Amino acid sequence: MSNLTDRTKQALLVIDVQVNVVSDAWHREKVIANINAILAKARRAEIPVIWIQHSDPYMEIGTDGWQIVPELVPLQGEPVILKRFRSSFENTALEETLQQLGVGHLYICGAQTNNCVRHTSHAALERGYDVTLVEDAHTTSDGQWDSGTLLAAAIINEQNQSFFNYELPGRTASLSMAAEVSF
Repeated sequence: MSNLTDRTKQALLVIDVQVNVVSDAWHREKVIANINAILAKARRAEIPVIWIQHSDPYMEIGTDGWQIVPELVPLQGEPVILKRFRSSFENTALEETLQQLGVGHLYICGAQTNNCVRHTSHAALERGYDVTLVEDAHTTSDGQWDSGTLLAAAIINEQNQSFFNYELPGRTASLSMAAEVSF
């Protein structure tokens, strides 16, 4: 149970599923299909859906690459939170939006696993939220680091593994496959 005892509702966060962010993402089509399936479940259950959109000097607000992918369509009234940092909470209206909605449990999906999904998930736990990471509905791209290539599949597996049985006092971190998400 969340540390936010006055907040009993759930919400779905869809993080940075933008044209340039997922252009070469691992299993792009499958992950987007899984996100669409979760969106449908959330909307049927009248669970708030909150969209997160990242911008930076390489992906400016309003550009084609900044847009949410055409396969995913925010509905009128679904909040869209603009951010410039990896954590969706940092210097945004996300916390205020969740408070207004009475949300204490977040379901998280989106991109990039090793950046915005990871930092938002941990920031939510640290703020007292229960978090369910939808393990087959987040993705990233291969990358390079000092030791060589970082494979997207390994990054995703590591994030899912590190979230499995992760605990903080008074809140939970859990994993769920998209087909098993039940609001």
